[in-house]
Amino acid sequence: MREIRIGAAQFEARDADRDYNLDRIKALAAKAAGEGAEMVCFHECCVCGYTFLEDLGRPQLERLAEPVPDGRSTKALVKIARKFGVALGAGLIEVAEDGSLYNTYVVVSPDGFVAKHRKLHPFISDHLSAGSEYTVFELLGCTFGVLTCYDNNLIENVRMTALLGADVILMPHVTGGTPSPVPGRGKIAREVWDNRDRDPMRCHMEFMGPKGRGWLMHWLPARAYDNGVYAVFTNAVGVDADTIKPGNAMVLDPFGEILVESHALGDDVVVALLTPEKIQVSSGRRYLRVRRPELYGKLVEPVPEEERSKASSRFADVWWKKHRGG
Repeated sequence: MREIRIGAAQFEARDADRDYNLDRIKALAAKAAGEGAEMVCFHECCVCGYTFLEDLGRPQLERLAEPVPDGRSTKALVKIARKFGVALGAGLIEVAEDGSLYNTYVVVSPDGFVAKHRKLHPFISDHLSAGSEYTVFELLGCTFGVLTCYDNNLIENVRMTALLGADVILMPHVTGGTPSPVPGRGKIAREVWDNRDRDPMRCHMEFMGPKGRGWLMHWLPARAYDNGVYAVFTNAVGVDADTIKPGNAMVLDPFGEILVESHALGDDVVVALLTPEKIQVSSGRRYLRVRRPELYGKLVEPVPEEERSKASSRFADVWWKKHRGG
């Protein structure tokens, strides 16, 4: 890879309001470009909204969905990229030629459509199909990969994306502030967000504590460190259906160290300089070379579909509420 500046954004998307969300993408892309960014990344399903999707039937999802790359939103993203001379990554619901629906992350440049990643673990809705391949591509003299939200919680996905050559992995999320059986975690109260201007410290404590950044620090640095990659973490902030998301947009280096992060209680973008020398000397890149795949047979044994369904975070939340009276 070469030296490059990349922006990680967060913003409060509006459910099913494509025009508003694209306007926010445009404004934050302009801000990042003004700070020297050559690429600006946004969160999962930022074009259409995310958590409210779990309550939609298939006809409603189909009305939100668009083809990629020929859909209206992809074309709008290309227009924004051309205006500010930056590459962009943003999420939406895609409808494929066979009618299947996907949680898709689209990457464009001023020259047009570049790549798309269909989320491998789209548990938010039974109407969304799972992606079936990893996404690695060349852009701006760098090799990028994409893994969307829950995809990153499975360590094998990040390792595979690195093995396929990615130096930088885009990690769009909508996460944090969700129901959880883990002590200290759980939902962030709506009144904390609504009162953030009068009592910003309380909101900061929630966003930086175990419901937000604290949880991320359990695993996110390890994904970058273990594989010797840069990780570009983006997230929603503020109201997202019946939850409050904490933002925490950040970029981590191949040592698992945070280069930049947002502490804003609202829409924001942070820009980091990524340099090739860190990848070359990182422990993670050595780990890739000394693996012993002949010992890993258990890793590739098929997992029954029923077991995969039971293991999803959505199932775990429902189970916990049912059996613990939450």
